[in-house]
Amino acid sequence: MAFDDVKTENFKVVGTRVKRPDGMDKVTGKAKFGADVVAPGMLHAAIVRSPHAHARIVKIDTSKAEALKGVKSVVTRADFAEGLTGGTLDVLENVMAGEKALYDGHAVAAVAATSALIARDAVKLVEVEYEVLPHVTDVDKAMAADAPVIRAGVADKSVPAGMHENVVRYHESGHGDVEAGFAEADLVIEDSFKTEATHQGYIEPHACLASMGDGNGDLWCCTQGHWNVQKLCAAMLGLEQSQLRVTASEIGGGFGGKTAVFIEPVALALSRKTNRPVKLVMSRSEVFRATGPTSSTSMDVKIGMKKDGTITAAEGTFRLQGGAFPGAPMEFTAMCAFAPYNIANVKQIGYDVLANRPKQAAYRAPGSPMAAFAVESVVNELCDKLGLDRLEVRLKNASKQGTKASFGPTWDRIGLVETLEAAQAHPHYAAPLKEGQGRGISCGFWFNHGGETSVTLALSEDGTVQLSVGTPDIGGSRASMAQMAAEELGIPYENIRTTIADTATLGYNEVSHGSRVTYASGLATIKAARDAVKKLKGRAAAKWGIDEDAVVWEDGCAKPAGPNAGEFDPLPIEKLTAKMGSTGGPIVGHFEATPEGAGVSFATHIVDAEVDKETGQTKVVRYTVIQDAGKAINPAYVEGQFQGGAAQGIGWALNEEYIYGEDGRLQNSVFLDYRIPVASDLPMIDTVIVEVPNPGHPYGVRGVGETSICPPLAAIANAVSNAAGVQLKELPMSPPRILAALAEQAKG
Repeated sequence: MAFDDVKTENFKVVGTRVKRPDGMDKVTGKAKFGADVVAPGMLHAAIVRSPHAHARIVKIDTSKAEALKGVKSVVTRADFAEGLTGGTLDVLENVMAGEKALYDGHAVAAVAATSALIARDAVKLVEVEYEVLPHVTDVDKAMAADAPVIRAGVADKSVPAGMHENVVRYHESGHGDVEAGFAEADLVIEDSFKTEATHQGYIEPHACLASMGDGNGDLWCCTQGHWNVQKLCAAMLGLEQSQLRVTASEIGGGFGGKTAVFIEPVALALSRKTNRPVKLVMSRSEVFRATGPTSSTSMDVKIGMKKDGTITAAEGTFRLQGGAFPGAPMEFTAMCAFAPYNIANVKQIGYDVLANRPKQAAYRAPGSPMAAFAVESVVNELCDKLGLDRLEVRLKNASKQGTKASFGPTWDRIGLVETLEAAQAHPHYAAPLKEGQGRGISCGFWFNHGGETSVTLALSEDGTVQLSVGTPDIGGSRASMAQMAAEELGIPYENIRTTIADTATLGYNEVSHGSRVTYASGLATIKAARDAVKKLKGRAAAKWGIDEDAVVWEDGCAKPAGPNAGEFDPLPIEKLTAKMGSTGGPIVGHFEATPEGAGVSFATHIVDAEVDKETGQTKVVRYTVIQDAGKAINPAYVEGQFQGGAAQGIGWALNEEYIYGEDGRLQNSVFLDYRIPVASDLPMIDTVIVEVPNPGHPYGVRGVGETSICPPLAAIANAVSNAAGVQLKELPMSPPRILAALAEQAKG
């Protein structure tokens, strides 16, 4: 879907740095997050989790727990719906184990009691008899012929014959003749890379309050998509979707990790059994052990290049483990890998592999950062060995409008070249380095997304506006939506209040993911405002006795379109709304659709790092993010997304990883042992907003939340490798890995 009249300039509210309307509530503690909601007579719940990575559940005895004073109910898999299939069955299997526990921390039962302390005590009294089975947590070992089968028969038809049953999905795409392309090259490099799983690291643990009675239920939870929660929970409880009303609380971080359900169906099942509200809040350890981190990966990349820098061919194989359930984003990894480049001969293969780990969940541009790490590392190595400038080579091969993407489509208008040119002109790129420092550069790509979206815009009698959207605010979207509505209506930003509607008060809205909110909800807001303006113009036309087409809307007023329309004084919005009850009734604008014009986006990052070769310690000393936003509705929030992506990328590249012991149990399930960056670990992160309008949005908006985490792993690895004098091929580049690489190099 492309718009012929994309507006890119002469904005009055869009593009300004207005204050976010929810800011004061959040810094003063007034805003209600998931664990803040309470109800009279509320019970507290706790979950029994498997201590084994892979085990058959022989027997569960809940009698001792049920006998404990204060315990009101215990649920197991038997308390959920039967007959589910496909993806919904996978979700239920993850929420509550059936015949087998599939990873350390897998839920096997849950308890509701009159206090959180009693519930935790009762958990210890639930007796579970296990038959421990062989396990595997590494992706390459999970594909080996002798690996234990984690879930038999779940592979789909895409998997080639002869693969291990742990390989459950397969992807292949590309075009041209890669062997012919490699034959044209002056230099071909093939290398292998690995990355470990990392967690989104949101500060707020998962939390919810469920209340079931008379066959109907209410659920309050921290989520990125409450309609999805409604759909999944209703299926698992055997309810009609309309029997369950879900309200999204404020959310203390998500980054994709709160697009799934983990505890919500459990709280609902306990509430149904007790007929009382049930509150369930995860501990930090539970978050790490039983909610989705990213996939870990094993990747092979081969690229051929001519002496003039032309890439002649590229091939990549990307193996992703996504835990004990299908869904590792290997197709995204494969499709993003070579997307920044115009390559005549290219092929990419992806494998989705099961392992005895928690089910992976989305984490900002799922799958793309790992692909960029592998591909950009090989591109840099080719440039160095051919004596070519890394940025010039990227410009020479950069995808642009009309380029056939590596995975099939032909690009519409995109802004990769503009980000590279901005990087080339930025003082960071030419700044001198100090002794022991290295500089890295990388490009990254993400698709962005539209999805089902509903918005209503109700006018009050005083001309102010109540805007209802269905996408939880995870990045300042209340403000951005109000800015776009104000722009269309021609009224002050402060006259618009944006509310996150619940599932009973608005049409379906897809999850807040895929960098879709500012694009899709923004588009719907603009359309809803235009619907309201049309109705306002109709009221003015009726008052003046002229055709509606003879009325224009400017600066919050209805005006005659010209002298031929008649001589009438402008009618401001508040005068029209004050009379709306007697001129046709309430005025509400609305829009429901599935926008499909989300523009893809690219980013280029520059990083300087220094490495202490005695300790292996790395310090990032300078960082610059350059990214195409299409149109920055609120530049301050866009810059925040850029900086957040870079900060998380620094943690992913240098420190963060899931560490499993030989017993298959997670060794670092708290923030003391799983180290995310703190302020002192980060440099000032400079940002440059490039604006190449997306033709699929009325203002040219592209999503920005995910692309910013695509280049950091590669850019930092590039900088660290230059500083250390040895190429790093495995993430995170923790001190032990850097010291090991230096020692290996010293051996010759």
